[in-house]
Amino acid sequence: MTATTLRRTPIYESHKRLGGKLVDFHGWELPVQYEGIIKEHLAVRERCGFFDVSHMGQVFVEGEDSRAFLEKVNTNDIGRLVPGKAVYSHLPNERGGVVDDVIVSCLGARRYLVVVNAATADKDFAWFKRQAQGMEVRLANRSDEYGMIAVQGPKAGALAAADFPAVASMKRFCALEIEVFGQRSFITTTGYTGEDGLEFIVPAGIAGRLWDDLLSKGRSSGAAPCGLGARDTLRLEAGYLLYGQDIDDDHSSLEAGYGWVVKFDKGDFLGRSVLVEQRDKGLKRKMTGVRLLEKGVPRPGCSVLAGDRRLGSLTSATYSPSLQAGIGMGYLDGDVPVGARLSVELYGRRLEAEAVKTPFYRRGHAET
Repeated sequence: MTATTLRRTPIYESHKRLGGKLVDFHGWELPVQYEGIIKEHLAVRERCGFFDVSHMGQVFVEGEDSRAFLEKVNTNDIGRLVPGKAVYSHLPNERGGVVDDVIVSCLGARRYLVVVNAATADKDFAWFKRQAQGMEVRLANRSDEYGMIAVQGPKAGALAAADFPAVASMKRFCALEIEVFGQRSFITTTGYTGEDGLEFIVPAGIAGRLWDDLLSKGRSSGAAPCGLGARDTLRLEAGYLLYGQDIDDDHSSLEAGYGWVVKFDKGDFLGRSVLVEQRDKGLKRKMTGVRLLEKGVPRPGCSVLAGDRRLGSLTSATYSPSLQAGIGMGYLDGDVPVGARLSVELYGRRLEAEAVKTPFYRRGHAET
């Protein structure tokens, strides 16, 4: 794919003006970094960082059967959502695999917003339409109409509340319809960094203006624009999954270590019987956290071994600025206990490592 065919977000011109290093990310031209991945990572952990996530998709679900439809296509319990609340969930297929991981927000009676991943937006929408056949559901893929800005870090809430006072009373996983520059928009107290924060979903025409305004007001408190590089190190430290890399149609929520998003007692949903069988019979493979005990930067695809026995490979791996160590996670055979000694094969060398709990980092401190 050439640069002329890459899609650009409404904030593209601001990225150029700020000197962002632009790369191809699933067909989108987005900044991988500005002043450096580690500097941007620490800005989010210590103060506040801004991310352009306008490539994410927005699907609106309305109609008499909207709740029943979303219960059918989600592992989490959408039925418990009341207006103004949001939840993280997986979309299961009939085999128990994951079509996508999403955030579902309840906007009102029989009105929902589903934020889907960039690379799967069209796939998800087509899948939604197939599953909605015979139900009174109106689906609208409005991904091209919106820009999306993530404001993340311990100072994110105060910064946003200065212009949007309602944010001050919002707890995690809340959703709010609000006017931004006179246009109907949404704020959700969600994110992908392991820090407190929120995400603005605004009409594309005002996304660049909002980005510039937030950044200008945040500079005095040390806020910084951040790229995809820091987004990846932050989310991996927090143990968050990357769709297409850590989860996909062939790996289940249980295997990924995300059993908490599967609510078996809510009633039937797609793939439930397969997941029940996995739960009852036990897992043959499971997502496991790994931390290097010597210097090195692991990469996705690196083999993980116990002695000379290969257990699997890392699906996500990088250097952790918070832990100052190499970390990764991947599907390993069996149930590898925390503290088990392992090795990670990197460029023909075997580096000492150990199995660790995920997340590697929790707000306020790194796991040791």
